Amino acid sequence: MPMAPADMLDILLVEDSTSDIDFIREGLACAALPHRLHVVRNGIDAMSFLRQGADHAAAPEPDLMLLDLNLPRMNGIEVLNEVKSDPRLKHIPVIVLSTSRAPADIGMCYEAHANSYVVKPVDIEEFVEAIGTIEQFWLSLAARPKRIRN
Repeated sequence: MPMAPADMLDILLVEDSTSDIDFIREGLACAALPHRLHVVRNGIDAMSFLRQGADHAAAPEPDLMLLDLNLPRMNGIEVLNEVKSDPRLKHIPVIVLSTSRAPADIGMCYEAHANSYVVKPVDIEEFVEAIGTIEQFWLSLAARPKRIRN
């Protein structure tokens, strides 16, 4: 039985790289569960989306957030800190996607309560496969908290 639109999963992608957005879309194209991908390109817009600010008044609460670290206007760690310190948002699973393998970056993200840290593969096929694996685990296998709003 198909999911009703209200039951579709919402994924918020916070990414400024057009090519990475395309790879992520491709990786989610064969998703096991129906979903809507919402894309914002900087940290300020991410927080506006999550808090249903002016341009995002009708934004749904995401079931999963994919967050790049190197973002304009407000970097990924700043977004992560805000999300995980906000009682209305902290339950949203946040997967950090970064090209950085630096132990300091990885440690900082986990200290800020990232649910997972994934190093973006350089190979396009591996990148797409990694996104499929993230989708399979976080949206199909892992139990998710009930939506608080919308």
